[in-house]
Amino acid sequence: MDAYVALEGGRVVEARGRSPGRTRGELVFTTAYTGYEESLTDPSYEEQVLTFSYPLIGNYGVREERLESERVHPRAVVARELTDDVADWLETEDVPAVDHLDTRDLVTSIREEGAMKCGVAVGPDATPEAALAELDQCKGMSEHVDIGKQVSVDEQVVYNEGDGPEVTLIDCGAKGSIVESLVERGATVHRLPHDATPQQVREIDPDVLFISNGPGDPQNFEAAADLVEELVGGIPLAGICLGQQVIAEALGGDTEKMTFGHRGVNQPVKDVRTGKVVMTTQNHGYTVADPGRLEVTQINVNDDTPEGLESEDLEIITRQYHPEANPGPHDTLGFFDDVLAMARGDAETPALAD
Repeated sequence: MDAYVALEGGRVVEARGRSPGRTRGELVFTTAYTGYEESLTDPSYEEQVLTFSYPLIGNYGVREERLESERVHPRAVVARELTDDVADWLETEDVPAVDHLDTRDLVTSIREEGAMKCGVAVGPDATPEAALAELDQCKGMSEHVDIGKQVSVDEQVVYNEGDGPEVTLIDCGAKGSIVESLVERGATVHRLPHDATPQQVREIDPDVLFISNGPGDPQNFEAAADLVEELVGGIPLAGICLGQQVIAEALGGDTEKMTFGHRGVNQPVKDVRTGKVVMTTQNHGYTVADPGRLEVTQINVNDDTPEGLESEDLEIITRQYHPEANPGPHDTLGFFDDVLAMARGDAETPALAD
């Protein structure tokens, strides 16, 4: 099956087609060599074309219990080699996929030039011109300002009703393992749509408001920022990934797009208070440029971007990385203990790890 990937600048890469279709999106890469099921079902990859830097993807099959959501989110998948298990899964999901190309070259291009738009054409009638046509359509598109609708629940979902801390999770594209991490610790989780109103939150009267991860530009999630602005100081706040960015912007800070982002399971994070370094899972293309009213407590060792923000007075704790870390590493699972301790009102200085 023929396949072509057209890159910004006009270069067209020929490949082997593994799942047919035509699409377009932002070409990004992940350095993870395990967890391909989790990555492919992470809503934060919505509207992107995901390139795996590790050469073989699929060597332990596909298992439903590892999935982070109900569907594959990248618009297309690129790899050096895909096993039949993964290729068949992607075809079932109607997600174009290609392999047998030089992914090292692609990753180098993204690192040097930044995440870029691309067009993908796969199938018996695929041509370079078809891939370029997809790219042309992509060039004229701005980032999807209403992307939250594609990755959020439509109405409230409640998990683990009981006597534990009440968490209202604003679903901007939440991974399933975030809910699981809270439920495992005894919390009742009220999952609300990305555009939930302050009134909806007040009706629940939670012990903590939690802004989830999600795709793209945090400025596309105005409703979540409005929630933070209105409720800050009256309720403890927590956030992961996009959630950290939304909270920072709502409290007078600013965010910016990164050159190629952080995506993988090997990102080193340092606690500026203790000097301790742990490895983390990450998936984001934006970062906090100005923390506003929050204090930077953790930084990325590679580029000094903020990885943790906190405010003791406002009862806020956020992380840029993914503490639930499916499939690993599990260095930072203690974040959820810190959040629930804050919800119970007995929080101490949050720790970088257990």
